[in-house]
Amino acid sequence: MPDLTRSEVEDLFNRRRAAWMASDAAAYIALWSDEMVIHLPGRAEPVVGKPAYAKMIDQSMAQMRPIAWEFHSLALDGERVLAEWTITGEYIEACREVSWRGMSICTLRDGLIVHWREYWDPAALRH
Repeated sequence: MPDLTRSEVEDLFNRRRAAWMASDAAAYIALWSDEMVIHLPGRAEPVVGKPAYAKMIDQSMAQMRPIAWEFHSLALDGERVLAEWTITGEYIEACREVSWRGMSICTLRDGLIVHWREYWDPAALRH
């Protein structure tokens, strides 16, 4: 597998952020492979497959309005990408803004996200 270029990674990450900021679940999910796996803090088991992740994304978008998503740094290693970021959103019912900073490592193949693991403090999202 050829190494990813920084331009390819930035393009995918920018499209992911744009879809999230627009609350466009379909565009967001389209960036993931059918056999995707994502590991998230606070979950005992990973989320496996697009249908399960799409359900989780729909629930998340119904609860939180996106405000900002900033990438602080990206590092590439073959088909893997490490990213540091801060996301800010507002809980819709509580009208309360929250921000959380985290890191992720992902594997990209054929322009799609295949595997994703995030590290952040789940306490930042308590409301």
